[in-house]
Amino acid sequence: MAAGEMAGGADGSLAFVTVLVGDLRLALPLSAVRAVIRPPGLVRIPLGPPSLDGLAQWHGEAVPVLDLFASLGAKPLEVKSLEANSLNAESPGGKGGAPGGREARVVLVGHRGQPVGLRVDAMAGILRCDPDRIDPVTQEEGGLDPAMLDGLLRDGPATILKLDTLIDRQFGDMAEAEPVRADRGMGGLGLAAATEAGRAGGLERQALLVFEVAGQEFALPVDRVREVLPAPREVARMARAKAHLLGVMSVRDRLLPLVGLRALFGLDGAGGQAAGRRVVVVRAGDGQAPVGVLVDEVREILRLDPASIDPVPPLLAREPEFEDLDGIARAGGGDGGGRRLVSVLSAERLFRHGAAIDAGMRDDAGGEGNGMEPAQPADGGGAGERFVVFRLAGAEYGLPVAAVREVLRRPDGVTPLPGAPDFVTGVLTLRGEVLPLIDQRRLLNLPAAQSATAVSLTGSAAALERGRVVVVGRDGLLVGLLVDGLSGLLTVPPERIGPAPAVSAAQRRLIRRVATLESGKADSGGARLILLMDADSLLDMDRLADLLVTPR
Repeated sequence: MAAGEMAGGADGSLAFVTVLVGDLRLALPLSAVRAVIRPPGLVRIPLGPPSLDGLAQWHGEAVPVLDLFASLGAKPLEVKSLEANSLNAESPGGKGGAPGGREARVVLVGHRGQPVGLRVDAMAGILRCDPDRIDPVTQEEGGLDPAMLDGLLRDGPATILKLDTLIDRQFGDMAEAEPVRADRGMGGLGLAAATEAGRAGGLERQALLVFEVAGQEFALPVDRVREVLPAPREVARMARAKAHLLGVMSVRDRLLPLVGLRALFGLDGAGGQAAGRRVVVVRAGDGQAPVGVLVDEVREILRLDPASIDPVPPLLAREPEFEDLDGIARAGGGDGGGRRLVSVLSAERLFRHGAAIDAGMRDDAGGEGNGMEPAQPADGGGAGERFVVFRLAGAEYGLPVAAVREVLRRPDGVTPLPGAPDFVTGVLTLRGEVLPLIDQRRLLNLPAAQSATAVSLTGSAAALERGRVVVVGRDGLLVGLLVDGLSGLLTVPPERIGPAPAVSAAQRRLIRRVATLESGKADSGGARLILLMDADSLLDMDRLADLLVTPR
């Protein structure tokens, strides 16, 4: 229900939206109400107040949604973990939204230039009242703080809320002020020294996106990967096409040729409809349209010395099945199992497969164009920002590709650092360099990882991942961020990136922006929200420690 009416009537009366919250009947000025909607799908945002249910998408904006019952100072309603509900709302008002009965609604109000959602139990209606029938609040009304009340409607009866006062109390002081930082050297913990020791030192290294197909590892250079997308449920097949030329999929109203590595390399199994399947979108070069590569799982991002990438042995290079490889990378085992070999694919040769699909479609269409996406430079060429996207506590987070050195499997052992802050689990060694390992769940005050199951990006239950370490580096500093899993690379158009709603000073330091994208699910009308983290703040150990003592 959009609020298109004026707050005051021609007869001087005032208009209010009345809602039910627990045993309370509350009135909200109609002039402040933008819309009333069914509970949408939510994404949890960290470092927020206890009354914050999460972020919802509304008309392309990321909107914080508050539990109005808890915001009033009452005990919050019992809710299921948002980690299980956040990424994939089913239907409006269903389990993907905030808890509540079938009549639950979210009232969207304007607050200091940004929309804020208030979850209520039910709508009561719209009420008009003469000003002389509004009584002042002289004492606590229904156990509520009088400072948050603006009067009592006799005709409701209903209690008028001061929305700005109520919301300001939840979000606190949002002034962007630098925290007071004592020159204490981290209390002699040696964290700064450990961070300094983590020199980037490898900008000349080759960055590779590693993925798995039929139990084997393959890789593509990161600078040739435009983004990583969820695998489509359906692919438009072509007549008389080779088995590895799967057809085309729709990406933002354009067609993307799709190549299957299982059939291309004669690997066992058809791959089924595994929840973790992804499409790696490859840019072969300037003037060439992208090609999608269907993979089973995105594993990690490695930065290797070019000397550790060997050419395909000549005896094998003559065989047709090896012509799509650019080399064999000798990567660290990661699990204590010694060296492992990763096949590095050729983006140029994969493009030839995509061109074959293109030609087949032109033949089938009598020479007409197929509407494929126009060619763009491999680096994006202004088409958007590129992010490494990872999963954490049921939500997705992003870091600029330029700030991420690599993404590794979580090591079996980490060396403890006595006296370190709670969010530092210890230090680890990466090619002889020592860097601190930060537990993102602890840092962001998120619930501990579930022990049995986790919810995948497609909403189905899957075994809990072992975890990944995102290595962030800049200006000679390195830190490792412990996360749940890697989603892949993503190019986000500028118009899809906006400022993150400010819900606390600590959150504003670490999460400054949010990307709002289509969910990618054919049966969902929701949106995909990605919280974009500030790399510089993550590298400042003193600033991170201040988060533990700064009021949230």
